[in-house]
Amino acid sequence: MIEFKNVSKSYKKGTKAVDDLTLTINNGEIFGFLGPNGAGKSTSIRMLTGILNIDEGQILLDGIDITKDPIEAKKHFGYVSDDPDQFLALKGIEYLNFMADIYQVEDRRSRIEELTKRFEIADALDSRIESYSHGMRQKIVICGCLLHDPQNWILDEPMTGLDPRSSFDLKERMRRHADEGKCVFFSTHVLDVAEKICDRVGIIHKGKLLFVGTLDEMKQSFSEDASLEQLFLEITEHA
Repeated sequence: MIEFKNVSKSYKKGTKAVDDLTLTINNGEIFGFLGPNGAGKSTSIRMLTGILNIDEGQILLDGIDITKDPIEAKKHFGYVSDDPDQFLALKGIEYLNFMADIYQVEDRRSRIEELTKRFEIADALDSRIESYSHGMRQKIVICGCLLHDPQNWILDEPMTGLDPRSSFDLKERMRRHADEGKCVFFSTHVLDVAEKICDRVGIIHKGKLLFVGTLDEMKQSFSEDASLEQLFLEITEHA
């Protein structure tokens, strides 16, 4: 479970990138975090993962405060950032072993083999990540995220650059993970994907959370016959 409690973050000139965000992502659900560019999605996720400090409020992962006990809290999630261009000097296998060391993965060999075969990058593990295409970099980061089978998946635009097969497999894994009673929190600009796989969505704009609920609840509140894309535009247009 992930909890934001009255969380705010300001940048220069006092502009609030996130403004009093209160949100709970439950175990057993895929939660889609939606918003235009600059809405506060990535800032929220970076505070959730401990990359950015929180100005006000509290963030909990399975009841553990990311500010007060960051090491323990970070054991409870796997994170895919919106930028896969990391650790470029490492070979793929070195990166995955590094992640396995951090999270003390005991069955690393079988986990690495299973994940890299599924995402079709097993043959590239002896090459440096800097030689990978954008899509392959995204795949290696996803493998690193899933390696320790974390309770909470935090995915920031995870399907960017993925080929159709890998995108399909990731969506299937997200569904299975949630169905096992675990938590998937992901941001996306691809509203068709969110509409198909999310149990609930939240729409953030200008740092403020405008809506949280199911697609059916959104339709009841705004328009019965509209798609998520149409509803999203309607909600954010006048905010």
